[in-house]
Amino acid sequence: MLFPQKTAAQKRQDFRTALKTGKLLQFPGSWSPLVSMMIEKKGFDGVYISGSVLSNDLGYPDIGLTTLSEVSQRGRQISRTTSLPSIIDADTGFGEPMNMTRTVQELIEMGLAGCHLEDQENPKRCGHLDGKAVVGRDVMVRKVQAAARGKTLDSNFLIIARTDARASEGLEKAIDRAKAYVDAGAEMIFTEALENEKEFEAFRKAMNVPLLANMTEFGKSKLLDAKTLSEIGFNVVIYPVTTFRLAMMATEKGLDEIRGKGTQEGILDQMQHRKDLYALTRYQEYNEFDQNLYNFTVKQ
Repeated sequence: MLFPQKTAAQKRQDFRTALKTGKLLQFPGSWSPLVSMMIEKKGFDGVYISGSVLSNDLGYPDIGLTTLSEVSQRGRQISRTTSLPSIIDADTGFGEPMNMTRTVQELIEMGLAGCHLEDQENPKRCGHLDGKAVVGRDVMVRKVQAAARGKTLDSNFLIIARTDARASEGLEKAIDRAKAYVDAGAEMIFTEALENEKEFEAFRKAMNVPLLANMTEFGKSKLLDAKTLSEIGFNVVIYPVTTFRLAMMATEKGLDEIRGKGTQEGILDQMQHRKDLYALTRYQEYNEFDQNLYNFTVKQ
């Protein structure tokens, strides 16, 4: 109960196996261990842990202020509550190539199934904002090579290379970069901020490795549905900030209600009921440890 029965190594193996099926795998973003449990309950394929959300949850903008220890520890907390594989955002790798090797080793020890690193310069920014700058291709190649070297702890850990070059260098050069990253050891390509369906198709035609699509709200990419992405031939789709945005909007509205009316009575129907929370956290199952833990009745 405290941990899923499935080990981190098995989750990595399961992810590899699922990628071979050709099915589009859907990874909603999780910013909380409890959200990860809900993602699994709803039947999704995996969990995505966004660097942007981790930064925002700490009260920072997404400009690379978080540290490896903050990200890896939070990644462990978010991933450990589910039997699904979890992908985490490693930003630019938290330093130089040697740091990238350590980053991968830390993330493997923390139970993650894979990570992506990007080719932006620091300070980085959200991939769907203007004004991004990318490092030289050779600089990123060395980081990807270093990431691949970190897999000695578990060869099933997936190295995903993200390129932000579409905005500054154009589609063809972004594809060229992606090919170089694959040659360096990347096993999946994250195609960031493509502008339309034809660009997704062009990437699929050019690449012979699995591709990851980012369907984030209010960004540069059109929100393509799962059927369309599957038909194009993408392998993984992430919804990185969706659950976080939903939670923040609901929180804002709830606080406005209390502030304006002096009570939350009018929005009870918009809340998760206590009984549903207890069911999700398997409160009654923990009674096996101690009969005194669950000796009450939850009102309907």
